[in-house]
Amino acid sequence: MAKLEIKIYPDPALRKKARQAGKVGNDERKLAYDMIETMRSSNGVGLAAPQVGISKRIIVVEDMVGNNKIALTLINPKITQKKGKVKFCEGCLSLPGVSSDVIRPEFITVEALNLDGDMFKINAEGLLARIIQHETDHLDGILFVDKIGFLKRKKIIKQFGAKVCMEF
Repeated sequence: MAKLEIKIYPDPALRKKARQAGKVGNDERKLAYDMIETMRSSNGVGLAAPQVGISKRIIVVEDMVGNNKIALTLINPKITQKKGKVKFCEGCLSLPGVSSDVIRPEFITVEALNLDGDMFKINAEGLLARIIQHETDHLDGILFVDKIGFLKRKKIIKQFGAKVCMEF
């Protein structure tokens, strides 16, 4: 496994819609394992392939089962149901040092392929639902700052200094 370089905003890779992953094979498995190592070594709870410069619809997320952390890989994830609304503070490995409250559905159903290429479904709520939604947004070139008010977004973007191109 290898630690990958996380792209930092405003890297153009973060704004591109990722391509569907094809047949799940060794390349996808290696990428997923490398993404998990990168996520964990960066103290993250989720990571999307575009965040490491790879245009594939692959995300990894950290979940708690009892007292144990487990990493889930979702390939070509599709959120099929959303219910409720809840506000919670989010951050992002691609926007280091910033966070903001974001309103998202509280409950979701997501379908994806696993590392064996088999379809599975997850009913998620709370933090896991939020992480999956946040990472799935990355696959469509959407950042959490796109989901907050203009003035707050502008203030956050300013924290990145002169290298940031204002997109408003």
